[in-house]
Amino acid sequence: QVQLVESGGGSVQAGGSLRLSCAASGRIISTYAMAWSRQAPGKEREFVASISWSGSGTYYADSVKGRFTISRDNTKNTVYLQMNSLKPEDTANYSCAPARLPYQTIGITVADFGSWGQGTQVTVSS
Repeated sequence: QVQLVESGGGSVQAGGSLRLSCAASGRIISTYAMAWSRQAPGKEREFVASISWSGSGTYYADSVKGRFTISRDNTKNTVYLQMNSLKPEDTANYSCAPARLPYQTIGITVADFGSWGQGTQVTVSS
């Protein structure tokens, strides 16, 4: 069973940047596509971005395209989310998760991924 620890969240003003990290333990994630999602209070979990197991492919929700960048360092068993030009509507708890099976084609919805971590809170003020 993989354990995921997200970090890097915080409070920023609109237009600011944050870099989130997702460190995995208990399982090597280098053969799994990975994803970030977010959930605001009272709302459904929303897919944000995903990256293929090799790192060669990425996919973004339209709401973050051009502002967020997902990346991974398989030597550190870690996935990142660089968030630039943050907006108040980006405020949410951000979590990461692996694909359900190794070597799967990159997923583009929340349902394509397994158990989400506890998350890290991002708050963007106007």
